[in-house]
Amino acid sequence: MRWFFWGAVFAICHTYFGYAVWLWIRCRWKPQPARARSFLPFISIVLVVRNEASVLECKLKNLLELTYPADRMEILVVSDGSTDDTNRILSSAVQSSRLRVFLNSEARGKAVRLNEAARVARGDVVVFTDARQRIEADAVTLLLENFADPDIGCASGELMLGDPNSGETTDGMGLYWTYEKWIREMESGSGSVIGATGALYAMRRDLVVAIPPETILDDVYLPMHVLRQGARVVFDPRARAWDVPNQGRRREFSRKVRTLTGNYQLLRLSPWLLQSTNPVRFGFVCHKLLRLAMPFALATVLIASFLLSGTIYRVALTLQVTFYALSALKLLRTKIGPFDRAADAAFTFVLLNAAAVVAFANFVTGRKAAWVR
Repeated sequence: MRWFFWGAVFAICHTYFGYAVWLWIRCRWKPQPARARSFLPFISIVLVVRNEASVLECKLKNLLELTYPADRMEILVVSDGSTDDTNRILSSAVQSSRLRVFLNSEARGKAVRLNEAARVARGDVVVFTDARQRIEADAVTLLLENFADPDIGCASGELMLGDPNSGETTDGMGLYWTYEKWIREMESGSGSVIGATGALYAMRRDLVVAIPPETILDDVYLPMHVLRQGARVVFDPRARAWDVPNQGRRREFSRKVRTLTGNYQLLRLSPWLLQSTNPVRFGFVCHKLLRLAMPFALATVLIASFLLSGTIYRVALTLQVTFYALSALKLLRTKIGPFDRAADAAFTFVLLNAAAVVAFANFVTGRKAAWVR
């Protein structure tokens, strides 16, 4: 039982701390900064929507107000079987010469529509974005500077959770996202980042591959295939998109389950990710796969510390019970004064690992996580 306890402790420490330390050392031992400078190719901004009438007008206005030269860009908006006012909004917006609209009565999924948009895109670089997030005016201009470096095939922007006026939140999911971005920044600074930020990322058009129709994580599938073709994927924190930090517990949980289910799906769609031909195999395993195993490692530590005798195991059990109690208090929306922020962090951690358990169940049973608004 002691071997199980310490093995699980090692896995947890490596996943959340060891990998970060290794990246920090590598960034200083062998940094690989992008050679960014002014670069203004013709670009295609791609937006696939389904029933996004509530945010679509603001998003179109946001895209049309970008500082990137108007004569160097086109905006492709594809509606995937929308049944609300999305198609009406798009039909009335085509008066802009930069906007190309594709209306589809049948819902076939985001991956299919991304493939269609990529085939008709005229830009040398394709910029992908989502409907809900607001892109800062100069974000695309800054993101494109990375492509002045011929080694860069894909560049990811930074998703900010909060309000542009009051700043980024550091509570709950915001705290987790801050950690996640730190990991991505170090991955980028020493080689390539594992995946991209779906709210804003760009790729050279000649590196865009066809996405299998059932793909959940296009923002990981496409960048990983850029790496497979020998180019780098970088993360640029200057290119920022903003989103609200809290979509509601149920919606946030569903979104995270879908993302983690997508990580399992990647292994089926691209088994080469675990082969030596993958230039970032170690990072993929540490960043993506080990996190899927964390719920089982955490359960092993809890059970083992309960069954084993000895001071260190009693202390470990006490710390775990306290941590999970804080999470339960947050679930019950109980205010606990100065410990409220700690409870918020504990709840977010438990929420993410619970989502990983559901994602594993989806993987085992073959249940699909559909693209929904």
